[in-house]
Amino acid sequence: VQLQASGEGLVQAGDSLTLSCTVSGRTVANYAMGWFRQAPGREREFVAAIRSGAGKYYAHSVKGRFTISRDNARDTGYLQMDSLKPEDTAVYYCALDATFRSSSRDSAYYSNRLTYDFWGQGTQVTVSS
Repeated sequence: VQLQASGEGLVQAGDSLTLSCTVSGRTVANYAMGWFRQAPGREREFVAAIRSGAGKYYAHSVKGRFTISRDNARDTGYLQMDSLKPEDTAVYYCALDATFRSSSRDSAYYSNRLTYDFWGQGTQVTVSS
């Protein structure tokens, strides 16, 4: 299983950017996908997740600004980021849960790094003020 993230960029505060994560080796519709980020000197933190069904989860810091989605036909997940702030600057990682059609409805499950078995390589997002 491989995850290929793309969409890195240097933008100004208030701008928008969309990250993509293409999965090979799994049908993305059947697995939860998460996005995490890691800023210099900080731990990797949860950003957003989408269940194999329709459920979506967001970190409080990005709710209302970021949107997670998925194109099942392309086996690709997206993270649309609007109204970007300098504090959004980080390396962003996409990740995939190996559990087939997880039945969990617990947000704690989807926001936990340990839930995800496969990770992309990370893509840099820099937001200038």
